[in-house]
Amino acid sequence: MPEPPIRTELKMPRMSGRAGGGGGGHARFIPGAKPRDTRGTLLRIIKIYLRFGRTILLSIILTAFSALVSVAIPYFVGQAFNTFHLGAPNWLDSQQLLLILAIIAALYLANYLLNTVNGIVTLNVTQKLVNQLRSDFFAKLQKLPLVFFDNRSHGDTMSRLTNDIDNISSTIASTTTQLISSVLTLAGSLAIMLVLSPVLTLAVLISIPLVAVLTRTIAKRSRAYFLAQQRNLGKLNGAIEENILGLKMVKAFDRKAAVVDEFSNINTELYNASLRAQIWSGFMMPLMNVINNLIFAVVAITGGILTIGYGLPIGTAVSFLTYSKQFGQPLNSIAGMWNTIQSALAGAERVFEIMDQAEETPDAPDAIEVYDSQGRVTFNNVDFSYTPEQAVLKDVSFDVRPGETIALVGETGAGKTTIVNLLTRFYDADCGQILIDGQPITSLQRDSLRRCFSVVLQDTCLFTGTILDNIRYSKPQATEEQVIAAAKLAHAHEFIQRLPHGYHTVVSGSTDNLSVGQRQLLAIARAVLGESPILILDEATSSVDTKTEKDIQRALLALMKDHTSFLIAHRLSTIRDADRILVIDAGQICEEGNHAQLMAARGLYYQMVVSQMGLAE
Repeated sequence: MPEPPIRTELKMPRMSGRAGGGGGGHARFIPGAKPRDTRGTLLRIIKIYLRFGRTILLSIILTAFSALVSVAIPYFVGQAFNTFHLGAPNWLDSQQLLLILAIIAALYLANYLLNTVNGIVTLNVTQKLVNQLRSDFFAKLQKLPLVFFDNRSHGDTMSRLTNDIDNISSTIASTTTQLISSVLTLAGSLAIMLVLSPVLTLAVLISIPLVAVLTRTIAKRSRAYFLAQQRNLGKLNGAIEENILGLKMVKAFDRKAAVVDEFSNINTELYNASLRAQIWSGFMMPLMNVINNLIFAVVAITGGILTIGYGLPIGTAVSFLTYSKQFGQPLNSIAGMWNTIQSALAGAERVFEIMDQAEETPDAPDAIEVYDSQGRVTFNNVDFSYTPEQAVLKDVSFDVRPGETIALVGETGAGKTTIVNLLTRFYDADCGQILIDGQPITSLQRDSLRRCFSVVLQDTCLFTGTILDNIRYSKPQATEEQVIAAAKLAHAHEFIQRLPHGYHTVVSGSTDNLSVGQRQLLAIARAVLGESPILILDEATSSVDTKTEKDIQRALLALMKDHTSFLIAHRLSTIRDADRILVIDAGQICEEGNHAQLMAARGLYYQMVVSQMGLAE
């Protein structure tokens, strides 16, 4: 069987992960590592809540009326008992009793209607708030620099957008109205109790210090566990995401057992944190019931003594028994809400941590919008580092004329992709200047600057939608005919036609219904359709077969005649026809020229070619 043909390529290993190429790794961010500001987080939630001021005001008014009705009911229940005059000839005032019973029935009906309407209003504003918060969070992600995503687990970020914001949602829905109602009920009940009997009021107030001590003790313990629960949930989501995306690699290297063990460890940590959080928060309600029953017994005994020995009306004693339960019920509600509040605050802190991250450097107030760029690119003494300890680019300078094709070659980590990332302002240079058509890119509007580029990366990103939509991503207003023309130029038309629904076949970035090579062809078609003055091709043909590569290169050569082009490639067949080749070594341009010149110079480029081909050209 004949040996396969030797492929003419400069085969250099690539770094995975960071978009910036070889600038050194970053330590993975551990969420929840810093101390938390509970009061500040709560104030921020309230501040966001107040965006819906009118609806909130309506909810507060309805809650206030509902609380007043609830406070009034025990008073009238006591008055109903006072219509009985034991030992008197006319021992029952039936008319008065019927009137009071009618009032009580009306109050219960009014309370039901108020609570129903208020529930609808509260749920409406809650969902609006969560919708707004999730939209703000997602919009924030679009404004963050790439370095943020380099340092974070994607699964953890997704967990904050979904689980943590859902936690805030459930808390607001279940606790906001209860909290307001509880406070108003407490205040109203206390006022009426003081009027009816200060002595019995003192008996009821014994519960307040007991509840305060209980809440403080349990909160101190449970808060840390709820925070650990949310943090471990983020880790779990990150592990799941990585395993699903890398499932083929897991199976290929037979790492299933190791992955299961890792997942089991994280899941166990989540279990332990959740169990402790729920156990501590679960102590609250049983202990609150003990306190409530204790207070009820104290009020009953004291009321009985005052009724028999000191002439306290029996109706007042009955009202107090109801008020003691009603006074304890809001405290019970607040205590019962505590675990939900703790979980939501932990989630809110993680959400606000992302919201507080520094965004991309904003455009200058006098930033210029780019129109009809000629594609001239200049680097003047540019330095850059991802971390202060390790410089990636050092004093890089070069000038690219409009329409010129520049190839960037060098060992992994030399800084090739970093040059492209600085040009597109994914990162900003530490010092020096980068210009397009003579204008510093920092003086240009970032959105219009990026419209100057069409980019094809080695790792192709597809979005959920049709192939037509994915190619049209670079130019949303393009017609179907323009998309097909771009696909033909990229030699993607043939395989697209063979798909079940052609250009209307649905694909996504998370499924494997297309090969890596086919995805790359779609990315090239997307770049062709963009018609931007500057092309950036980062290993644009690395995943296609030799025949397809040659066809694509012919198409790209025709396309690059009218565009300034940057090629990052390892294959000699891709770069040898470039107008100029810049050889990058340790963050500096060590050689410059075309293929023939660099081979004649017998420098680093020559050595790389020889080492890969086994012979000199």
